Amino acid sequence: MSDQFVLETRGLVKEFKGFVAVDDVNLKVQSGHIHALIGPNGAGKTTVFNLLTKFLIPTRGKILFMGDDITSMKSAAIARKGVVRSFQISAVFPHMTALENIRVALQRFEGHSFHFWKSGNSLNALNERSMALLDQVGLTEFANTTTVELAYGRKRALELATTLAMEPKLLLLDEPTQGMGAEDVDRVVELVRKAAQGRTVLMVEHNLGVVSKLCDRITVLSQGSVLTEGDYEKVSNDPKVREVYMGKSSNSPSASAPENQEASE
Repeated sequence: MSDQFVLETRGLVKEFKGFVAVDDVNLKVQSGHIHALIGPNGAGKTTVFNLLTKFLIPTRGKILFMGDDITSMKSAAIARKGVVRSFQISAVFPHMTALENIRVALQRFEGHSFHFWKSGNSLNALNERSMALLDQVGLTEFANTTTVELAYGRKRALELATTLAMEPKLLLLDEPTQGMGAEDVDRVVELVRKAAQGRTVLMVEHNLGVVSKLCDRITVLSQGSVLTEGDYEKVSNDPKVREVYMGKSSNSPSASAPENQEASE
């Protein structure tokens, strides 16, 4: 694998009792890029993410990270190598403060997750780094706010901060704007752009307006296979993409770029 590719899949296949959910997917994610994985409902996007992070085991194929074959590795080992994932549903501790959530994430990264007998004051050494992460996602003023009291968009921002605490080399974002209003979407776009500085991002995203603003390269899945790949201009003007998103023939004069369409799974 070329050094420029942080992640590569070769002939990735996932079958469920004869149903092929992911079919011969060859994915290459270039270092420093924000790369989107999009497609209509049932295209296989989240299944690919689950294969990459070993929540599912591939039926066939290989997954390479930084040139190393990680196909047989377990989820925790992959995370330790620097592949860190966020989820569609916010995964923070609701009854801890924002600051406490970040400190727990940092503690886990340092390998002290199960030192429950230690005083809570022992975590104060992590406060400076925690506050820096909260500042990065615009949550400084909410450091001492219990997470359950945060608005949905701010909870997602906090989740991103806990993910960044793991110092990922490859950040996997699973529908980061799911369920958000326009104001929160704009905020998350800026947060992802900041988070991508100095690292590589692969994201599943249903909002193609977000993809157009953020992504260097886009892979379109349809029925578990790669339909096409390229930058947003190429993908949005591809007749095959228009057809799978809008259900119209590529020859139809009313078929247009799917800029405002959503592709959820």
